[in-house]
Amino acid sequence: MNMTIPHQYIERESGEVRTEQLYGDRFIRFLYSGVRENAPILFRLCTSARMSSILGMINFDNPLAAGLSGNRRFLAECGVDLGECLAPPEFFDTPRKIFERQIRYWECRPMADDPSAVVSPADARILVGSFRENSLLFLKEKFFDYGEFLGSDRPGWLQAFAGGDFAVFRLTPDKYHYNHTPVAGRVVDIYEIPGTYHSCNPGAVVEVVTPYSKNKRVVTVFDTDVPGGTGVGLVAMVEVVAMMIGEIVQSYSDERYDNPAQLVPGMFCAKGAPKSLYRPGSSTDVLIFQPGRISFAEDLVRNMHAANIESRFSLGFGRPLVETDVRVRSQIGRARDNS
Repeated sequence: MNMTIPHQYIERESGEVRTEQLYGDRFIRFLYSGVRENAPILFRLCTSARMSSILGMINFDNPLAAGLSGNRRFLAECGVDLGECLAPPEFFDTPRKIFERQIRYWECRPMADDPSAVVSPADARILVGSFRENSLLFLKEKFFDYGEFLGSDRPGWLQAFAGGDFAVFRLTPDKYHYNHTPVAGRVVDIYEIPGTYHSCNPGAVVEVVTPYSKNKRVVTVFDTDVPGGTGVGLVAMVEVVAMMIGEIVQSYSDERYDNPAQLVPGMFCAKGAPKSLYRPGSSTDVLIFQPGRISFAEDLVRNMHAANIESRFSLGFGRPLVETDVRVRSQIGRARDNS
């Protein structure tokens, strides 16, 4: 696949087509086209946990150059609005602090009142799909291999979600990196699956077959068919690490960011609350739903099939496949009425 073409997406709020600034794109092209093919041992080293941690420290922990002027330039390039943040501007003197920022989400990321709404877990670019071959949203396994994605030692969950639907949320390095709960419900399982640290760059994703099921990830399963729940059945939320992501910190808070806690089975989680934090870089969330339990928002489905938009995913999948930029806690679907 040609990894030199631009990568475009649709901004949901305006409907405009945007061209993404792909951070480190030249390095990613070299790594996934040249090194991967000609030096596989070096490639495995570059996608290891240790190298990912080193790269993250080099890129995110150095003080921003030229003090405040460098800070402003960096923020402008990333499109970060400090007016959303809880901390004052002078606090953000390293890229890590910017990527791990907390925002007044209760003010600047409003959430629908509809109790049956499913919301975005992150500020991200979304694609939706289905595991059913007769569905218009059917996607061949390129993002992840279903059989290994949820863990081979969890056959019960593989059976529960077989033939269901999914949504992939790609966080870019400039995004707000807290994940929020997409539904209200009771935690029935949470577990970590070890793996590598492949890049989430769109070109890298289609170069490496099913990279998300090879990367380290945390799986949380919610039961939403409980009192106060969203009523969309079982929902698996999978947080996937990527290159330069050091860790996924589970830090659920019922109220703003107060008293963060680890999620444990039996805990009830409110919808739209902070759940975890990526440290730092780009990363991916995947939501998996049981068959026939969710109806995705029409604009997200329509945007995916838009023509004349240059998307690296379209080239990799051989069909129009265009992302929509969504905000955390915005509605991406709702529980289907099967009565």
